[in-house]
Amino acid sequence: MRKDGVLRNQRDFDQVYRKGKSVPSRHVVIFYRRTRRPETRIAFLASKKVGNSVKRNRARRLMRAALRNSGIQLEPGVDYIFIARNSITGAKCPEVEKSLMSAFRRMGGAKNEGRRKRH
Repeated sequence: MRKDGVLRNQRDFDQVYRKGKSVPSRHVVIFYRRTRRPETRIAFLASKKVGNSVKRNRARRLMRAALRNSGIQLEPGVDYIFIARNSITGAKCPEVEKSLMSAFRRMGGAKNEGRRKRH
């Protein structure tokens, strides 16, 4: 992932939370906000409610892998924050992927290129 495609500033996070919209799903909550920037910026978060550092890191890895494997193309000029819920701790990657797909379907903000074929 490119460094410029990552949300880092607290001010940017606050704007997404205050002025953006959210879509919940079973394992993930997605906050998003359209911006004037040409690129898409993303952040993956897991709070201490998810568990210890091992569980939080696994949750972030699961969300990144599920997004990558789903084939979803994120819309340019939108900031996304993916927040892990407690239920993600026992989930497998296909379950998280399914959860992301349902959230994006309700959101209508991404182009689905279809599921990639795995060999």
